[in-house]
Amino acid sequence: MTADIPANLADIRARIARAARAAGRAPEAVTLVAVAKTYPAAAVAAACESGQRHFGENRVQEADGKYPPLRARYPDLVLHLIGPLQTNKARQAVALFDVIESLDRPRLAAVLAAEMARAGRRPDCFVQVNTGAEPQKAGVLPDDADRFIAEARDQLGLPVVGLMCIPPADAPPAPHFALLRAIAARNGLGRLSMGMSGDFETAIAEGATSVRIGTAIFGARPPIA
Repeated sequence: MTADIPANLADIRARIARAARAAGRAPEAVTLVAVAKTYPAAAVAAACESGQRHFGENRVQEADGKYPPLRARYPDLVLHLIGPLQTNKARQAVALFDVIESLDRPRLAAVLAAEMARAGRRPDCFVQVNTGAEPQKAGVLPDDADRFIAEARDQLGLPVVGLMCIPPADAPPAPHFALLRAIAARNGLGRLSMGMSGDFETAIAEGATSVRIGTAIFGARPPIA
């Protein structure tokens, strides 16, 4: 599996660059976050050897077991939490991650603010917006997003830098990306984490500043034990 990673990364980077240029944007304006959830540390190391530095993980515990040795070898590695965060994992998440992309409820915002104050470490935060109002999916509803952003950023002092979304699987993604961009614009947020392996080029056309890509880089996910 690791033998294919350099070629896969080169292909994705070329596609990102083409999509950015087609949208009148600079390719370097889009950050590639390689989603390494369930993949072994060897796969992450292979990506690092090809120059990749931003990685996404869904689970705090998995990341804690995987990344400390990798950070020793690649100290400029940037780790993004892209999965749901339980409040009882907030302390561990603040210590481990550089970016928390799944800020989605007032209780979590309060716990993260308290933990950042205690630890003196302030990972960038993205508010996750449930653009499709899907009951099974995490995220702030679009109608509640402005109020929640103000609470998290202005009242609690969290370092909210952008928004993240995962559009419904059965819907065209572009309207969801456009909705996220509009919410960000009216709240003065410049970063948009949107787009995955199947739709990242559409996301770039709609203004994504980072795309989260896993299987197109690492191949089919190994079965979860």
